[in-house]
Order: sequence, then C-alpha cells, then structure tokens
Amino acid sequence: MVGNDVVDLREANKTSNWQHPRFKSKLFTELEQELINNSDNPFVMIWRLWSMKEAAYKLFTQNNGGRFFNPKGFECALENTFGTVKFKNFKCFVESKVTSNFIISEAKTIQENFKSKIVSLSSNSPKLQSKELKQNLFEHMANTINKNAKLQLTYTRFGVPLLEVEGELHHISLTHHGRFGAFAIA
Repeated sequence: MVGNDVVDLREANKTSNWQHPRFKSKLFTELEQELINNSDNPFVMIWRLWSMKEAAYKLFTQNNGGRFFNPKGFECALENTFGTVKFKNFKCFVESKVTSNFIISEAKTIQENFKSKIVSLSSNSPKLQSKELKQNLFEHMANTINKNAKLQLTYTRFGVPLLEVEGELHHISLTHHGRFGAFAIA
C-alpha cells in the first residue's frame, strides 16, 4: 500500500493562511512546531510536514478505513529526505521531495523506492484536475503493461481508490493541488 500528497508551493502561498499564529497550533504538534520555528525556511517546512501527514493519513485509511480529521494526531519526525509519521500504534515511513515548485511526500509501511509519478496539470478546476490525473494514470499503465489492458478505477466503501487491471486490484494513491498532480501504484 502507498499514500502520497503533493503541495503546489505557489498555490499554498497564495491561498493559505500559513502565517497566522493559530495555523501552526491547530495542525502541528509541539515537536513539529519546533521543527518549523527552527527551519531555515518555515514555509517549506510547514508544507513538507503537511504533505507527510496527508500521505500517512491516506495510507492509514487504506489499512483501517473511515475518514476523519486529526492532523495533530499524526506526528512527523524527520531525517533528511526521509521521515516517519506515527498515529496511535500506526507508524509509516515517508519520503519527501522538495522542489522550487512543489513538495511531494510518499508514505509506505516499509521503506521502498519512491513510486509517485508527477503530472503537470492544465486545468484549474479540481474536478477536471482529478479527471486529468486519472487519465495520466491510465496512459502510464497502458504504456507500462499492455496498451489493450482493461483498466478501471474502483473505490472501497471508505472512498479509497483501487486500480483494477485485467480483474486484479492494485492499491494506488492519487493527489493533486494547484498545477500538479501525482499518482503512486503499490
């Protein structure tokens, strides 16, 4: 299983209230707030931690189902591009890639190679972005396995996407924000 999340840094800077004093205290633990406050670039650190939490949340819900909002319950620890996120008795490994345009984080229960494929999106509409991202996923799979393979997205009762390839289900994670999207196949 895999979870991922992408943050378009330009979009986050334009539309978020990340500098408001209560923003950090609502979303981040005291340890994470220390990481942010001691960072050379607090803006990037905030969005890296957020993308780690979101990726871990997606992975957690694949294993445990049910949607909920508890960002402070997911606590991040960092070591270079790698980190861990813990939530109660759940722990996962998260790798983040930071560019000048976006941050992407990918969560897995074991440390594996980075799988997310980044996509530049042409639409500003979240609904159209989602459609465009899914189309890119299908094109990638068609080019990777078989151009004539029957591909279909299905969803668990908790709304977690699965990719059906010739009747076989594969765990995936989809994310988009601003100008970027990404998909990962477990």
